[in-house]
Amino acid sequence: MYTAAIMAGGQARRFGGRDKAKLTVGDTRIIDRQITVLDKVADQIVIVAPNARPYRSLGLPVFEDLMPGTGALGGIYTAITVSRNPQTLVVACDMPFLNAPFLYYLTNFGHEADVVIPRTTDGYQPLCASYSRSCAAPIRQRLDAGLLKVLELLSDVKVRELDPDDIAPYNPHGVLFFNVNTPDDYARSLTLTKCHDL
Repeated sequence: MYTAAIMAGGQARRFGGRDKAKLTVGDTRIIDRQITVLDKVADQIVIVAPNARPYRSLGLPVFEDLMPGTGALGGIYTAITVSRNPQTLVVACDMPFLNAPFLYYLTNFGHEADVVIPRTTDGYQPLCASYSRSCAAPIRQRLDAGLLKVLELLSDVKVRELDPDDIAPYNPHGVLFFNVNTPDDYARSLTLTKCHDL
């Protein structure tokens, strides 16, 4: 039993403050693409955001940050805290090319771990990772201390990594973890969609 939490926080400074989750890639908004995929691997889907209002029309539970101003780590803390399940899959709202087979593999990879996290040639992907409820206490300690870097949490918990070889079968086009940070990224996402029928 899994909860999936879409992280819809952030100020999108590099994108002029636009709501990246509602950008259309192909014929579908990124957040709708994600909901379709997450519905195949989770029995609960929630949205975590600084402001719930823009997302209430989606028909999903929307939770505002329990500790505002604490960035992505605070969002993960909120997701774990509000989750009705022991495991929570956390994904950033600006990743249009996630796929269900990979997320299913990730969520079944290491139930004995506190965090299951992909590691690509570009590094760790903490906003496409699984967090157990046991992470809540060490995250809260970090937030209270003003320590907000997500990756530094890994030193406090038991981690299982998915390495590039684990990921490769689910990422034939190399875009699984592509995220839309800038207008140029968005333009590229449209090109990728047309080239690979994503």
